[in-house]
Amino acid sequence: MKHTHFDMEADGFYGAYWTCKSRSDCAIITMLGDDSEDYMARSAVKWLLRLGVNVMTMSPGRKVYGHHNYPLERVETAIAWLKAHGNRKVGIAGASTTGTLALTAASLFPDITLTIAMTPSDFVWQGFMQGKRDGCKEWPVEGESLFSYRGEPLPYLPFCYSHPQYWKVIQEESKRTDSMIASRRLFDDSEKAHPITEAESIKVEAIRGNLLLIGAEDDVLWDTAKYIRRMERRLAEHPHSCTVEAAVYQHGTHFVFPEGMIKTMLPVGSGLFVKLAFSAARQYPGECRETRLDIDRRLTEAIASWRSA
Repeated sequence: MKHTHFDMEADGFYGAYWTCKSRSDCAIITMLGDDSEDYMARSAVKWLLRLGVNVMTMSPGRKVYGHHNYPLERVETAIAWLKAHGNRKVGIAGASTTGTLALTAASLFPDITLTIAMTPSDFVWQGFMQGKRDGCKEWPVEGESLFSYRGEPLPYLPFCYSHPQYWKVIQEESKRTDSMIASRRLFDDSEKAHPITEAESIKVEAIRGNLLLIGAEDDVLWDTAKYIRRMERRLAEHPHSCTVEAAVYQHGTHFVFPEGMIKTMLPVGSGLFVKLAFSAARQYPGECRETRLDIDRRLTEAIASWRSA
């Protein structure tokens, strides 16, 4: 697929821009995958292009596996570029950590009028890195937030475990749940030690346009179902202009991607991959697939409605 590449030095952000054949004037920023041009990012692009939107993929850097003090000005710069190059509307979509990023960016930048957040948290947490360090594959970055803006780290929930205990807790929880990775205990224990403050909470009431919140009860990385319900309560208590659609499924695991996107990524064996990753998918494969099919329907309808409005 032909695309335009963006580098930090020349453009102010790391990413790639992909245009659909129908000459759309709507674009969605996606942060799915570890690199803006890796296999997962390209699979998301293919799925979204079929829905008639242009796509800007973004990531912290070339194969940068972590998020710490990610400057949200980069998203702001990408929005300005999209608007200057024929895009009347701009949306944003993320999953897992980038689901939280999508919410945070949309709460700050009013040009975003469609926000899709899959398995997000309702607060900003401490930044982290991934790689190899002292036998650990992930560790928290001391004194850094997930995101920064205008040179300042956003207020964040600090993890109650430091390196290397942080990774040992994840390993123990992954083994206990028989999953590829599980970190729910890490988040639950950290919130008990440091209850979420208003400063750390994402101001979802400031989001414009359409907001979709998607998660599953059986998510073992964090309690996204609880976080989504807290956002619903916050929206009920604060004036807001966005139209909200929240979907919390009983079964679906952390991989609450639309079925069409999973099939694009893995034409053969997509269901097997999810089963290998999470024990809940092995116990309830049919229910997890039904969840992904329903998410596919929801996102397809939401994007079509947003495009035409």
